[in-house]
Amino acid sequence: MARPQASPTVQIDNDRVKVTEWRFAPGAETGWHRHGMDYVVVPMTTGSLLLETPQGEIKSPLTAGLSYTRLTGVEHNVINDNAYEFVFVEIELK
Repeated sequence: MARPQASPTVQIDNDRVKVTEWRFAPGAETGWHRHGMDYVVVPMTTGSLLLETPQGEIKSPLTAGLSYTRLTGVEHNVINDNAYEFVFVEIELK
């Protein structure tokens, strides 16, 4: 069953960073992707995201305003596992 797609809005894209707001309707996904840059995620919503990874599924609880970072090379599909819209801001470091 196909999931709806998450909606990215690029806010800044310059020679140092790319800042994207991601909005996920309930059940929406990013689709499989591999990160080409180190990045920081700032959740704007509290809830849980489901991560499909090469190692299996991981449930990731997030708290609004509590940021985390990951290194280049992360590969996954991010799915909104909530019954409500989920939003985060992703800051990629060039």
